[in-house]
Order: sequence, then C-alpha cells, then structure tokens
Amino acid sequence: MNSEISQTRFAPSPTGELHLGNVRTALFNVLLARQQQGRFVLRIEDTDQERSRPEFVAALLADLRWLELDWQEGPEVDGPSGPYFQSQRSALYEEYYRRLIDQDLAYPCYCSEQELAVARKVQMAAGQPPRYPGTCARLTPEERARREAEGRQPTLRFRVPRGEWLEFDDLVRGRQRYNTNDIGDFIIRRHDGTAAFFFSNAIDDALMRITQVLRGEDHLTNTPRQLLILQALALPAPAYGHISLIVAESGTPLSKRHGSKSLRELREQGYLPDALLNHLARLGHTYENDNGFMNIAELGRNFRIERLGRAPARHDAQQLLHWQKEAISHADDKALWDWLSGRCFADGDCIEDLVPETAREAFVRTIRDNIEMPVDAYIWAGNLFAETEHYDPDALQVIRAAGVAFFTVAVAALTEGHADFKSYAKAVGQAAGVKGKALFMPLRAALTGELRDPEHGGVWRNGPELGRLWPLLRQDRIERRVRKALALCAS
Repeated sequence: MNSEISQTRFAPSPTGELHLGNVRTALFNVLLARQQQGRFVLRIEDTDQERSRPEFVAALLADLRWLELDWQEGPEVDGPSGPYFQSQRSALYEEYYRRLIDQDLAYPCYCSEQELAVARKVQMAAGQPPRYPGTCARLTPEERARREAEGRQPTLRFRVPRGEWLEFDDLVRGRQRYNTNDIGDFIIRRHDGTAAFFFSNAIDDALMRITQVLRGEDHLTNTPRQLLILQALALPAPAYGHISLIVAESGTPLSKRHGSKSLRELREQGYLPDALLNHLARLGHTYENDNGFMNIAELGRNFRIERLGRAPARHDAQQLLHWQKEAISHADDKALWDWLSGRCFADGDCIEDLVPETAREAFVRTIRDNIEMPVDAYIWAGNLFAETEHYDPDALQVIRAAGVAFFTVAVAALTEGHADFKSYAKAVGQAAGVKGKALFMPLRAALTGELRDPEHGGVWRNGPELGRLWPLLRQDRIERRVRKALALCAS
C-alpha cells in the first residue's frame, strides 16, 4: 500500500449501542477520508472481555451500513492489516511488549487497586497530581519473585522518561505541549494479560498505517502517552485531532437523561439516514457557502478539517427534525415507500395494509410535504383509506360549526359529477355563499377527519392539498364522508 494514502479509522468498543457521539466520530473520519480521497478503516476494540458482546458488534456494523458509512478495511472486508478485532491480535501485542521489556522501558507492577487508591489519596492531600509513584519501578528480581510467590498477578507498566517535553500538533486544537514529569508510569497490559487501551490503540494505529485520527476531546490527555509508546518502538504515529464533545440543548453533557438515544432507537422512531448525517455533520463542523441538504458524497467533498470547532457542539432536537424534513423532501417516491412499509402501529395495523398497492406512489407524493415520521403517514393512511368513525375534536367542532345548510349543499354538489376537487369546491362555495377557510376547513374536516396532529399535539399547519387527496379518496368514499358530516350536524 502507498504509505502516502490518507487513512482514517473508527475504533469502537462493542460494549453497548452506538449513540450520537460515537456515530459523529465515525462520520467525521469517513468524511475526512472521502475529502482526501483516502481510506476508512473500521477496527473493533474488544479487549474488555467482561463487557464486549458479539450482539453489539453485529449492531454497530448494521448501524454504520445503514448510514452508508462504509469501510475499506475492517470486519467482513478483506484488507492487508487484519485481523480487525483486537481480541485476535494478542500475539502481535506480545511481540511489542517483549521489545519494551528488553529495553527496560516496561516493567511488571504488583500493586493492588487498594494500594494505588491509598497512594492517590496521599498525593492529592499533599496538593500533588495523582499519578503512579513508581513503587515497582526498580524492584530486584528477588523482590519480583517474592511478590509472585504471594500470588500477585502483575500488570505491565510503561516507563515514562523524566524531565522531557512532548509536543505535537493537534489537527483541531493546534500545538500541544506536555511535561513527562506530569505523566506517571501507566499500565499497558492488565492483570489478566489483555492489552490496555493506551497500548493496543496506539500499536494498531501504527500497524494499520492510520495517518489521521479524529476522536473526542476526552482522549486529548491520552495522546502523549500513546506518542511515548510509539516513539519508544520507533513506530509511526498518526496525526490526532480532538473534536468537541456533544452537549444537550441545556449545555449539559449529552446523555439518556437529556434526550440522547441510540442509533437503533432513532432508526426505529423513523429518522432517515440522510437526516442524521446532515445533522451530525454540522455538530462541531461548519460548511462554507452551502448549508443546504447534502448526500454523503457531497458532505465528504465539502468537509474541511480546519472548519472543525473547539467549542462544545450543541445537539438541538429541532435541528434534527429540520434535517428529517429535508431528507424526506429529497428522497424519491420509492425510497419513501420503502421507509414507510413494514411499520406497524396501534392494533398491529401496518401502513401497507391500509394503502392499496395501486395508490402507493400517489399516496407518497401527496403526503410527503406533510409528514415528519412514519406515524404521520400511518395517520394519513388511516384517514384516507380506512372506514373510520374517528374525528379529532377540532375537526368535529369545525363540521358542526359549518352546519346542516353547508353540508346539505355539499352533498347536493356531489351529484353534479365534478371531475376534480377544484370544480367541486367552487360549486359548494357558490351555493353556500362561503369561501376561504369557511369553505375549505369544513370540507377538509369531513373528508379526512383530522385537523389536529395527534402525534405532536398541534394543528396541522399544512395538510395535503385537497386537490391531491380527491383522487385517492375516490367518489364512493367522498360521498359517504360528506353524508356522515351532514348526519353529525343534524344529530
């Protein structure tokens, strides 16, 4: 492989479902790779044996594919840098552990969690930063043997050089400078023999020829430790960029308590992939001269690493809803029907059970400007095609306010054979002596039974055009509904 090719990566731990924060990290790395005509690598960091689950791996692969965040190397995709599960790379890590040990750059540590906690407490009481005090750094072979005879399972610590300055250029935050005296010797292999994050993450980035990494700002202080490991092993380091964290509208860290949902939950709720991509691509990143809707290819072409911000990125649910509407408006009819089909709601009713096959394209074209979620389409499908006695309170009030005289005229006009709604409404308006809302609102209420959006608790701002609803409803259903409205007024 040409070493000059840009390679980014996403390296999730399969310990739970993907949420907005880690999905955005994946997206930014995909966009950076696309913008530089490079490659995107997916690596599964499953060294946490207790919490990693195969079902979480399957879920995150499905989530990324649903968003079209495709990887050029990784699980289920052949490449030169595999295996792509860290649990399968233990032998490789052992080789590099041995190199560090042979150079006296790593040593076994027998300290218990309790002993380490006491040391940290003492340091903090003395006003010192808590870091490993070096208890096991200079043990003799005899002292190590004695501790092992006591049954202590050692970790392996990296020996941090003292009195040096470590500098690097962060892709987002600029020049960074750390004094190694502030970094204690840190664990690179756990008691159970598994690789610690600092170590495996850095080694794999080097061996997989990752050139650039965008990750959360909470990893910023990890970077000097990882650079020290790579320097000690004479391995190449990627350029790191630490992106701002996502916060809720209140400014607090995004969490389930503050409205954060997993990608699975958002997908099941009905959000479209392009809505999430357009929303997330603008959380901590701005697009120059074009803030309109873009597909994944356009988002990549226009992505610029210098336009990544340092301030917290605020997740606004209303902005996500805005991009949902944009995604719906840009989708073709078939894609919208595929999005709606298979979704079932109250009493097990599914949208495809309500909408006749011959009317599906016309149905989608009619309602696309008036829906945000599949539940909205389900409501309209029921209103248009189900024989229901349902009227929302606003519709019922408008029908009764229009009165018997209005609907007597409306019923009579049906016998005149009007070919479309426009001519029918004109005839009703002239005969009843009304126009505007006084004409159209009672007719909409009678034909659809809905003036209020029951899902969002408000009044329909822009219901589907009655002219487009007319052919979907068909003459027999129109007549039944207008007569029903007359009966309601007379009762």
